[in-house]
Amino acid sequence: MALAWRKLRKAFYLETSLRILHLCPPSSCAPWISVPRLSLHTKPSMPPCDFSPERYQSLPYSRALEIHKQHLSPVETAYFQKPLLLHQGHMEWLFDSEGNRYLDFFSGIVTVSVGHCHPKVTAVAQKQMDHLWHTSSVFFHPPMHEYAEKLAELLPEPLKVIFLVNSGSEANDLAMVMARTYSKHTDIISFRGGYHGCSPYTLGLTNVGIYKMELPNGMGCQSTMCPDVFRGPWGGSYCRDSPVQTVRKCSCTPDCCQAKEQYIEQFKETLNTSVAKSIAGFFAEPIQGVNGVVQYPKEFLKEAFALVRERGGVCIADEVQTGFGRLGSHFWGFQSHDVLPDIVTMAKGIGNGFPMAAVVTTPEIAKSLAKCLQHFNTFGGSPLACAIGSAVLQVIKEENLQKNSQEVGTYMLLKFAELRDEFDIIGDVRGKGLMMGIEMVQDKMSRQPLPKTEVNQIHEDCKDMGLLVGRGGIFSQTFRIAPPMCITKLEVDFAFEVFRTALLQHMERRAK
Repeated sequence: MALAWRKLRKAFYLETSLRILHLCPPSSCAPWISVPRLSLHTKPSMPPCDFSPERYQSLPYSRALEIHKQHLSPVETAYFQKPLLLHQGHMEWLFDSEGNRYLDFFSGIVTVSVGHCHPKVTAVAQKQMDHLWHTSSVFFHPPMHEYAEKLAELLPEPLKVIFLVNSGSEANDLAMVMARTYSKHTDIISFRGGYHGCSPYTLGLTNVGIYKMELPNGMGCQSTMCPDVFRGPWGGSYCRDSPVQTVRKCSCTPDCCQAKEQYIEQFKETLNTSVAKSIAGFFAEPIQGVNGVVQYPKEFLKEAFALVRERGGVCIADEVQTGFGRLGSHFWGFQSHDVLPDIVTMAKGIGNGFPMAAVVTTPEIAKSLAKCLQHFNTFGGSPLACAIGSAVLQVIKEENLQKNSQEVGTYMLLKFAELRDEFDIIGDVRGKGLMMGIEMVQDKMSRQPLPKTEVNQIHEDCKDMGLLVGRGGIFSQTFRIAPPMCITKLEVDFAFEVFRTALLQHMERRAK
């Protein structure tokens, strides 16, 4: 109902206003909100927003920057030359300390599933905080059991045993232990470009250069070629389960993908040369997130899972970014590959930003873990986390957000694919539902990554026009787009106009 009302209200906002040439914040928003100005082009006008943020009254920006330098991690993770100091959020919108409004098209790294501070989720959290925050699992409490029952209903048999934890890294840590205790083997395979966490254990699974260390970690993990149909050696125009295919040509028919066969041969090569005859398991994201929303050829995972099971291993689907309806066609990403994993890990969207995660597996695998390890988690399955998790599931269902992801996501992919046809520096547009990657290249022929400095400037320009997107890829060359699932087509149109304007500005700079 809430989503339907928002769509009805926004219908009165004419899409042609995206090209209006004057600058002023919508009258329905707080009058103190300022609009950053650009030097090259007038920015597209933002869609309306019916939320007025409170005036910022906390730390001055300079003081926050000083504290960050003195007391927080020196690892540079913040976006932009001048990192944003965010103040408040509402659904798909974010507000900074200076009053600027931004359309959030990255959802806190694919984490805010139903919208920032969604009123229903917030109300449930406030109510639970008034009753009981924490007990640990040495005591029973209804929110944990209610949530477990609801989550189990959304997974196919025999995936019915749930371990509640706090983060995606923690979930994948536990899944690794499960795979090894059940199989009684050690070796675990994961894709190059895959990201499965940054804990000492999962660093072995993660195969993105900036997360690799010179010191030993994650022993017993082996990487294999990522079947990337855009950047890899094989790929064509029928490979992906997506409304948008690569511009690479091939002689395949829609029902027979030669690239898939070639990548399967590479997977077999890994099995035959790089791991023991019997293995513990294989981790795969249904769509790679950190690597830039990379999709595999259709049917690849089905064949890979069969090969892994022949070696005694279990198959683990990492749904940390793809789960909970984001891909539109299915609630879980693995379902879009027509496979049934032995273990599923999930986090991020599970709690709409609240720290929460889960590992779901079969009774048989769960019992094998219990025989080997007295697994315990102090905060996993807390009353507050489980109440929030249940509220998120309820909102996804009541507001038809999976369907919205399918409809608006398909519209978004087809819309942004127009930019690939217009600009030679966009090599690929890919994805499914509300998870999209835009890979920037020097030119379509070479597919060489666009230099990071140039991608950074496009990123900055999008921010200056009120659009926040993410980054990914081995060379940080891909824009990652994954808005909250409450997004509308009108906001997609705005994002499209912003991104196109940023590209035009970039081409002007190049020409000079």
